[in-house]
Amino acid sequence: MDSPDDPDKPDLRTRMSRPIYNRILKQWVGRGELEYEVYLKTETLLNLQYPREQLVSHDELLFQITHQSQELWLKLLCEEGLVLCDELGKDDLWRASSRVERMLRIQQTLGYEIRVIAHLTPQEFQVIRRSLGTGSGQESPGFNRLTSVLADGIEAALLACCARRNLTLAQVYGEPSPAPDLMRLCEQMVDLDQSFQEWLLDHFLLVRRSIGVDRSVQALDGFPTHALLTRALQPLFRSLWEVRIEMTKRWMPGGGYPVGADRTKPPPAPNGG
Repeated sequence: MDSPDDPDKPDLRTRMSRPIYNRILKQWVGRGELEYEVYLKTETLLNLQYPREQLVSHDELLFQITHQSQELWLKLLCEEGLVLCDELGKDDLWRASSRVERMLRIQQTLGYEIRVIAHLTPQEFQVIRRSLGTGSGQESPGFNRLTSVLADGIEAALLACCARRNLTLAQVYGEPSPAPDLMRLCEQMVDLDQSFQEWLLDHFLLVRRSIGVDRSVQALDGFPTHALLTRALQPLFRSLWEVRIEMTKRWMPGGGYPVGADRTKPPPAPNGG
């Protein structure tokens, strides 16, 4: 057996780049021939990044893999959203609820991933930035499909589902709700939307840490970075947030118990009515 300091033994990086003999399978892994490799197209997948000798910095591999994986998760999120529209159209709320739960977990994964690169220092990011041209998240196919097309489709399918029961969203959120199953689904969609906005806020903070946020600082797409915060607060399903404003406007002061009041007696009606 070769000793660790054997001059004829390839170094670790060289050995990592070569196919590996799996003693359990008694086969070579890494040649792109095994069914796992063929099915997942690992030979293509693992060569989608710039090779080590072409990287402008070690951190560019992290940056590229993170954004490539984000596009894959966005692709899956959009596919799940299309199925959700079909399920809402069939009033299949059980499957729709499960679908939204899956979409939420995908969206949370997007958030976890973007935080991986949040620790890049301004110096490290500026080196990578020189090779990005005008590229920005606004050019992401997955992001545009989700925000410009799919979100409207899902919202329309939800409102149509309510309409088939002759209900508005405000009525769904009544007290008590005439459709608790619909209200539960709406709240799950709010969870998804909130996670989406948190992802955008994480991206905003990433920009703030790496290049700064100011009217005088432009992102690569040419827009001042201070505008990113406004973008981050744009929801996917606007009606689910507007119904909260509507409910609050209808809210009547009074009612309940005054602080320190005797709760053995019935509370006063709102506005003393």
